[in-house]
This record gives sequence, structure tokens and C-alpha cells, in this order.
Amino acid sequence: MNSSAKLLRTSVVRHLRSMSQLGDLGSGAGKGGGGGGSIREAGGAFGKQEAAREEEYFYKLQKEQIAKLKTELHEQINFHEEQIKKHQEAIARHKERVSQLDK
Repeated sequence: MNSSAKLLRTSVVRHLRSMSQLGDLGSGAGKGGGGGGSIREAGGAFGKQEAAREEEYFYKLQKEQIAKLKTELHEQINFHEEQIKKHQEAIARHKERVSQLDK
């Protein structure tokens, strides 16, 4: 699986995860906060703080993944533009040879 597909899959999973939340993150087990560990299960301020840290982590991770994807796409664009240039030069050479043979 290439990195673009991995990024897309990760993004979709994260989106589905966020849609499945029924209450406030970190509210405690059974209150929409889920069973994300002992601190989050307890709920309260620490649970909400932990949930906020987790969301921040995934937000930063997603930003990094998008930046990496953009970089890779720009590299692919540059590669293909260079290939186009080489093919156009080859076409010009072949046309010149054909015109010389016609003389």
C-alpha cells in the first residue's frame, strides 16, 4: 500500500472514530468518553485533559501526513514534467530525422 493510500485510510478511520463519539471526550466510561484508559475512564478534568491531548496529537499527526503527501505529489509532478520535456525533445529529434529523410 503506497503512502497516499495509507494516509487516506488513516484519515477515514480517524473521521469514523470521531463520528462515533456520543458524548464529550474524556467524560468517563459509559458517558461517551469510552474506555480509553484508566484516566479517561475516570472522567472529570483529567479525563478531558487527556482527551484533548489525544485529539491534539492526532491533529498534528494529520497535518504532518498532509504536508508529506503534498511534498510527494510535488515530487511526482516534477518527475512527470521532466519526463514530458524529455519526450518532447525526442519527438523533435525524430521529426527532424524524418524531414531529413524526405529531402
